[in-house]
Amino acid sequence: MVINDGLENIDIVILAGGLGTRIQKILSNTPKVLAPINGTPFLEYLLCWLETFRARRVVLCLGYLAEKVEEYLDNHKVSKIKVDTVIEDKPLGTAGALRLALPLLNSKHIMVMNGDSWLDTNLTSFVQSHLDSNARLSMLCVKVDDCHRYGRVDIDDDGVFNKFVEKDKNFNGSGLINAGIYLFEKNVINNLSMVAGSSLECDIIAIMSHSRDEPATMLKLFITFFSKR
Repeated sequence: MVINDGLENIDIVILAGGLGTRIQKILSNTPKVLAPINGTPFLEYLLCWLETFRARRVVLCLGYLAEKVEEYLDNHKVSKIKVDTVIEDKPLGTAGALRLALPLLNSKHIMVMNGDSWLDTNLTSFVQSHLDSNARLSMLCVKVDDCHRYGRVDIDDDGVFNKFVEKDKNFNGSGLINAGIYLFEKNVINNLSMVAGSSLECDIIAIMSHSRDEPATMLKLFITFFSKR
């Protein structure tokens, strides 16, 4: 299957409801997604970057200091992308936030990404790789030379997801780390309401990839690595 419309027909979910505990002393009352980078909120960089791949619609999942993000969006036209918001009234975790956004997601494929990270990669190529693989879920990973500072993604010889491995300071060597960008088939997203847990990675992806309820070939996770455009 060949695509030529980039992210034009893909709803993109940006998970941005976290408390930002580790950086709160620096940002004070500014939500992480509005953290200033050279005077410009990170969200603006993120939306403009998505626009280069012809993205048209984003659903922004908010929680902590959501009103400040909505105020910023109301007062600044940062891109041509249509931005809808959903707001959790208590911390729901990444999986819970995605469940909350379900009624707003209409496209055949759904891209999900963290709202506090950046990866210089070609998202159109990522989507194409997903379509070529016939996977129902793809996860974007980065290969790093020294993995001891990160949790790792373990895959088999065919590039199919096995498990997430917790950060291990005693581990030496290269490996794959989760970049926090996913592409779901819509029917997989719809199944979130039937799976418990607050963590998208640990409670949903790891469990669904080894589910006995559906054929394994339907729930394979193909790890795709793009380091540069």
